[in-house]
Amino acid sequence: MAEELKKDALVQIDYKPPKKGWMDTPVEFRHGTYIYPARAKNLKYLDLPNPREWSPTDEDWKLPENWKEIVINGMKERLDKYRSFKVYMDICVRCGACADKCQFFIGGGDPKNMPVLRAELIRSVYRGNFTAAGKILGRVNGARKLTTDVIKEWFYYFYQCTECRRCSVFCPYGIDTAEITMMGRELLTLLGVNVNWVIEPVANCYRTGNHLGIQPHALMDMFEMMLDDIKDRTGIKIEPTFNRKGAEILFITPSADYFAEPGMYTCMGYLMLFHELGLDYTWSTYASEGGNFGLFTSHEMIKRLNAKMYAEAKRLGVKWILGGECGHMWRVVHQYMGTLNGPADFLEEPVSPITGTKFENAKSTKMVHIAEFTADLIKNNKLRLDPGRNDKLRVTFHDSCNPARAMGIFEEPRYIIKNVCNNFFEMPENTTREQTFCCGGGAGLGTDEMMEMRMRGGMPRANAVQYVHDKHDVNRLTCMCAIDRATLTTLMEYWVPDVKVTGIHELVANALVMKGEKERIVDIRGEPLKEEKGGDNV
Repeated sequence: MAEELKKDALVQIDYKPPKKGWMDTPVEFRHGTYIYPARAKNLKYLDLPNPREWSPTDEDWKLPENWKEIVINGMKERLDKYRSFKVYMDICVRCGACADKCQFFIGGGDPKNMPVLRAELIRSVYRGNFTAAGKILGRVNGARKLTTDVIKEWFYYFYQCTECRRCSVFCPYGIDTAEITMMGRELLTLLGVNVNWVIEPVANCYRTGNHLGIQPHALMDMFEMMLDDIKDRTGIKIEPTFNRKGAEILFITPSADYFAEPGMYTCMGYLMLFHELGLDYTWSTYASEGGNFGLFTSHEMIKRLNAKMYAEAKRLGVKWILGGECGHMWRVVHQYMGTLNGPADFLEEPVSPITGTKFENAKSTKMVHIAEFTADLIKNNKLRLDPGRNDKLRVTFHDSCNPARAMGIFEEPRYIIKNVCNNFFEMPENTTREQTFCCGGGAGLGTDEMMEMRMRGGMPRANAVQYVHDKHDVNRLTCMCAIDRATLTTLMEYWVPDVKVTGIHELVANALVMKGEKERIVDIRGEPLKEEKGGDNV
């Protein structure tokens, strides 16, 4: 799909508003801009409403007979339950501070992808049903009736939002449009209006413990291949344990880390690091997924999926949990764990067995981010590193939205990168840290049928990468999120093909000097550590 898109067509963006008002401009379901709906079997497996086969391009979406009642009652329930939702519905003054901050509006020009207008899609229904002024004045007050066209509009635009929260940084009232998107998706879920790219991973997680549906024996096969590659490249035989009761630490990472490139190189970095430390840890073939696609479905689903990690930690009797490079896993743990699942009091407050550092920020969740863990190791001189092994790489860093904007993990990844490679270059400051641009494929948008919107939404990030590529000859974009590693790879292939994507711990693996290793002549990808004369940058 990405190969079919023409760059010129995506760059030539028409920001001219439509001739008709936004309420009178219907949705056009154009190939490449919407996601296929959830399959009936996955809805049934999760006991979600209205399982059936349908298509967004159909006139009849096969909604329940009382669908309006379901939506209005669902909205009332959420207005009563979530104070933030009620506040966000009432306080927007339409100042426009967020209007040009969404990468999907920047890359596509559709005014309904302005955060303020995306929120109006649901706020207008709220006004028409829950405010006196809206009931009396109607459109004059920005209210409208709930119709099937509104449902179609919600489906189209709430699944063109990656819930990245960049717009919230610029809102003078602190309105979090991502929370509004989440409420919209929850209301759609009540009607069985979901996307398969979100619901199928959730169903897989229930069946096998991970989004990809990988069975334990297949998981072990994948690890065997990675371990063979590590031995081939370093001479070190690593023997991790799985489902071992009594280990000090349970390590959990996204399933994408052991499934395919480039995530598997990050996973190999974990294996090498933990082996070199002699860490008393174990993997689980049952809680084999750190990612939480419940964040893209409903608060109840967030709670159900987050609970499995802690149930496994309790079963294995570990002291605390260490988590890999993931985005939404960390937003869930950091922002939702305490209220949805409660403090994990059966675990101990995490203390690094290598440095003695107490991770006080994990006092409630009992879960530490791998970037915090590794940065602490480096700060306390517990690793032998040769950054020269990464000298053929000229690196920039993408702040993944959830660990960065939602958690505030800005400096730890940069500290690691600067200690494991000699050539690091920042992208422009208005595209990093709190203001980082999204990969364009998060929140369940990372599927191929959505390719045009992914490339449009990712264009602002690609522009920033192009800038450092042109100015500093950057050839490697690093990040600490499994979705980013998957979606940025396609984005770079399309917009900046000379730049490849990597995780942070792949760079750590290259630089790590291990006891008893053979002479390292290739990196963890099996490519030469040193550039051959006349060769291209890797």
